[in-house]
Amino acid sequence: MHDDIEPVVFVVNGNEDVRKSLRQLVKSAKLKVQTYNSPQDFLYAYNPAQPGCLVLDAVMPGMSGLDFQYRLLADGIRIPVIFVANHCDVSTAVKAMKVGAVDFIKKPVDISILLDSIQKAFRLDARVRREQSVKADIMAKISLLTPREREVMDLLVSGKSNKMIAHQLRVTRKTVDFHQANILKKMGVDSVVRLLLLTQRAQADSERRQDTKRSCSC
Repeated sequence: MHDDIEPVVFVVNGNEDVRKSLRQLVKSAKLKVQTYNSPQDFLYAYNPAQPGCLVLDAVMPGMSGLDFQYRLLADGIRIPVIFVANHCDVSTAVKAMKVGAVDFIKKPVDISILLDSIQKAFRLDARVRREQSVKADIMAKISLLTPREREVMDLLVSGKSNKMIAHQLRVTRKTVDFHQANILKKMGVDSVVRLLLLTQRAQADSERRQDTKRSCSC
């Protein structure tokens, strides 16, 4: 879906000289780069459909880099973040990594380390976007189910047999078989096992999001 869009390195740094330096380093590797003076400027211009990564100063006026990372996650923006800092604050680095930062690089920035981190971030961003696309497709299919089909599907993926479902819902086995056939067709799978795998995939993504939110609140 986004494979044909070239990723961008977004640099957010309140120091003009540092911004220019990082811009030149990234451009020297023939990568697209956009620079911003503040988190607010970045948020105003950012298009979530644009693949890329964020190179973020750990210390900025008004809002720390870590606080901004929390803000992004709270807003549902999952762009990979690479921190740069004058010194390695272990506590801040650990917190940043805990909520998904790709790297924490000490200034002056080593170009090879930065470029390695950027490529790692690009790969992560591509994977996350694929997962989001798959989940969106699954949720779109689920939205096609009737309330009764959704109820039957939940019971199917919980491991209940059609006979047990019929007894629980007080309907005939034939009715459950009919609903199951419709569910499999709408979900685009050919068995209850594949249906289970599909729903688990969507659930796993949701659980990862919740784990990240819990980490941000610690």
